[in-house]
Amino acid sequence: MSGLLALLDDVAAIAKVAATSVDDIAAAASKAGAKAAGVVIDDAAVTPKYVHGFAPARELPIIWKITKGSIFNKLVILLPGLMLLAQFAPWAITPLLMLGGSYLCFEGAEKLFHALFPHCNAHIEADMDIKDPSHLEEAKVKGAIKTDFILSAEIMTISLAAIEVPSLWMQAASLALVGLFITAVVYGGVALIVKMDDVGLHLASTARLSATRNFGRWLVQAMPALMTLLSTVGTAAMLWVGGSIVTHGLHELGLHWPFEPIHALAEAASHAVSAQIAGFVAWVVTAGLDGVFGLTYGLLLIPVVTRILSPLLAVVTGSKAGH
Repeated sequence: MSGLLALLDDVAAIAKVAATSVDDIAAAASKAGAKAAGVVIDDAAVTPKYVHGFAPARELPIIWKITKGSIFNKLVILLPGLMLLAQFAPWAITPLLMLGGSYLCFEGAEKLFHALFPHCNAHIEADMDIKDPSHLEEAKVKGAIKTDFILSAEIMTISLAAIEVPSLWMQAASLALVGLFITAVVYGGVALIVKMDDVGLHLASTARLSATRNFGRWLVQAMPALMTLLSTVGTAAMLWVGGSIVTHGLHELGLHWPFEPIHALAEAASHAVSAQIAGFVAWVVTAGLDGVFGLTYGLLLIPVVTRILSPLLAVVTGSKAGH
């Protein structure tokens, strides 16, 4: 009997440790997900374009295909690779983060530059010209999964750097939880966005109450503005997050500009207001200055990427040059 009681006591202790571990994993995943929020916003803003132009009946199946590809990217390719990196080459995480941050700065700056000075490239027009309509859906899904891989790599790397747990398996579990949660949030949100106009049309045409029909018409009319807002927020988030990653990376590598001036200005601004809003003001100033740095850095990267790196990559891979 005493042996049984001892066994039950051991089981209870193990269960307690497991429950604590689950709490730790959830807390680490939550913190890591918050760090990657800017990239998540951009991911949600980018994806709806891949279902544009398809029949409504194909929209959700296409999103599901992209979702499965995203899960494969995160859990099968990126998770094992990043865990090996964290175990055997942790020094490489900061440079990789900075590389991803540079990509975000470039993408955000290029989007803004394109909006202010519209331009097109012949290779992009050629890529958009799908000669065989039957392969259009497959091509769109492949393109979305490739884009997702880049954004997922940034999300997972940011998350890995933010996870602080005592063991390797808890780190892996936290990272997997972040990947699954972010995938569900992004593509669940995308599904709601792309079907919102269909819901609006249904309400506008079949609802019994005039208020419901008016709401349906408002949903349809609001979609273009919502997509514009998502794109704008996504671009701003890219510049803010990318700039923040690069400045923090430079600081960790011993180059303290512009990290220290930015935080000095944020601290000065927080001291100029009441204590109740000091933290918020410091965050706004820091994020704004990180975004300005990200935009400036991204604009400087545009000619480097388009005139040097892309042609060089094209020569190496034998593909068409381009962004």
